[in-house]
Amino acid sequence: MSTNPTGNKESGTTRQVPISVLDLAPVNVGTTPADSFPKTLDLARHAEKLGYNRYWLAEHHNMSGIASSATSVVIGYVAAGTKKIRVGSGGIMLPNHAPIVIAEQFGTLESMYPGRIDLGLGRAPGSDQLAAQALRRGLSSHGQDFPQLLKELRGFFSSTPESARSVRAVPGEGLNVPIWLLGSSGFSAQLAGSLGLPFAFASHFAPDYLLPALQIYYSNFQPSEVLDKPYVMVGVNVVAADTNAEAERLSTSQKQQFLNLIRGNPGKLNPPVDSMDGLWAPHEEAALQEKLSYSVAGDQAVVRDKLQSILKETQADELIVTAQIFDHQARLRSYEILAEAANLQPLL
Repeated sequence: MSTNPTGNKESGTTRQVPISVLDLAPVNVGTTPADSFPKTLDLARHAEKLGYNRYWLAEHHNMSGIASSATSVVIGYVAAGTKKIRVGSGGIMLPNHAPIVIAEQFGTLESMYPGRIDLGLGRAPGSDQLAAQALRRGLSSHGQDFPQLLKELRGFFSSTPESARSVRAVPGEGLNVPIWLLGSSGFSAQLAGSLGLPFAFASHFAPDYLLPALQIYYSNFQPSEVLDKPYVMVGVNVVAADTNAEAERLSTSQKQQFLNLIRGNPGKLNPPVDSMDGLWAPHEEAALQEKLSYSVAGDQAVVRDKLQSILKETQADELIVTAQIFDHQARLRSYEILAEAANLQPLL
């Protein structure tokens, strides 16, 4: 596999692309979701001032360490507290919902905050199987019918609804809410390409299939009324600090979180530790290092060099960055350093 999946973009030594934020609204050990939401809004305002392009929130369920399960509600909270930054979902897990409900929710958001709302869609449950069953009660969906659900959802946004339709999405109908497909495999990559939609890959937790999925997207891309050429956003974990040692220490919160996930014991975000030695077995360390291959922890220079390497390898049009950092001020500082490394320009 070539490290240039497009085969047609120049890969110079320095590229500048938009950079966005993926916020999992982390719930720290010793806190509640009520403590997380003001921090989410503070980070969004911070990101807006620094010049980040989008601020996305993710739908996860039955996870005590993530507060953004009611994703549309949190999007509205963030959009109300900011002015210019785009706000959206990274993503809404469409099989969990009736398409008309999502059309109405995002139609409402777009009506309230015109020109600022994104709708990123995934087909996984965003939860364990028990929670998935609870979420999908009465919907009888397990993700296989995602293309049909997507078609139905896009139909509700259409300004020319089918004459036979007796149900309309109000608000929603006729509104321009950009739809992205999100994925960690080739399924959504192929679908996004064939429909001419933008595609975001979850390489921040599923890096192995990134390059093959991008190749699938590019090879299947068909120009549409949405895009005349492919548009790819790649997920990256970034923990930045004033020194490499401090960044490595801060990154241990995320490593502990991943360790708990692979052990089947998800929980709240733990404070950093000086060393992961003794917390993981050798095979667990190897598994985590593989999952975190599109991650960087370091000072400004390290972050800049690593992001340029990722851009050269993937030829991504945009990066979306998540930072699971326990201390809120350190998290704000991390995004400041990243903005400096990427030479972002303030939106305000």
